[in-house]
Amino acid sequence: MGARDISFASFNLLNLHLPGKPIYGDTDGWDKDIFAKKVDFTARALTRLGADVIGVQELWAKDALTESISASALADTHRLLVPEDHADNKIICAAAVRSDMIVDEPEWIKDFPEEFVLQSTGDDPQQPDISVALSGFSRPVMHLKVQPDSRTPVIHVFVCHFKSRRPTQIWRERSWYDKDVHGPHANALGYAVSTVRRTAEAAALRVLITKLTKKTDTPVVLLGDMNDGKDSNTLNVLSEQPTYLSPLSSGGGDNALYTAQTMQEYRSTRDVYYTHVFKGQRESLDHIMFSQEFYDNSKKRLWAFDEMLVQNDHLNYDDHKTSGTNDHGIIRVGFRWKPERDGTS
Repeated sequence: MGARDISFASFNLLNLHLPGKPIYGDTDGWDKDIFAKKVDFTARALTRLGADVIGVQELWAKDALTESISASALADTHRLLVPEDHADNKIICAAAVRSDMIVDEPEWIKDFPEEFVLQSTGDDPQQPDISVALSGFSRPVMHLKVQPDSRTPVIHVFVCHFKSRRPTQIWRERSWYDKDVHGPHANALGYAVSTVRRTAEAAALRVLITKLTKKTDTPVVLLGDMNDGKDSNTLNVLSEQPTYLSPLSSGGGDNALYTAQTMQEYRSTRDVYYTHVFKGQRESLDHIMFSQEFYDNSKKRLWAFDEMLVQNDHLNYDDHKTSGTNDHGIIRVGFRWKPERDGTS
């Protein structure tokens, strides 16, 4: 790898917490033996990744991940970035980043931007009004900045974890839920609530990214557990559905985001990517997306897509609570410094 090359990874840690600490309704948490296995698995995965920027989700305790990093090959090269006020009482997004690449201190964005409004009277007279009263992310979005070399621009990186696709447990709603009235429809209503929340989170993050990229040359990378597939509405909102197949170095969308999955598929001529297994169905919920500065066919390309790797063999076994493995595939994407404008390498 050259000095100006860079790599990114996304890693859902599956509730990485210190042993004996409560995890949601599980008041006992991980026992010491399982925690030791989780640390070992996480450390080995981090070593194999070897990425410059590793965004993580489902981290409860900073010390738990610190122990994993200390046992990995990244111990002397990477710094763990976690909110200073984090009290180990909820899951967060965080990152392990090569120390010499970090620019400024990161931030965690809890609230939706003021431009975010989901309200409409409809596109035609037949549609009733719609209004979504949601003002913040389920898990704060991490925003950090990195610079692989003094000769490259600063890259803005976002690490996210959107609402899962599991149906929201509406039976917990004391103000309106009636078992006899709503009970038969709890799944449908719960799925709808989760979808609305996840869509809103995607739209709010898209607003933040557009503010950075519209009519600028600001490189942006978005990574995380988005709990939806490449062709889902969630990813469509985030990406703005750019065109991929265009002549070399003639494309690129001003504020579009491109997916590593699609770039890898073009090289493989088939789908080579899954990061989650549910009821035997293999699907991709974790993604790395990037602006036109990382897109091969962009006039404004600075970095060229190298390769996407997925660690997912552990998903063949549904034993994550005893083996110490996580329940998501771990993805890594590398980029080589190769600007289109001057052809340098």
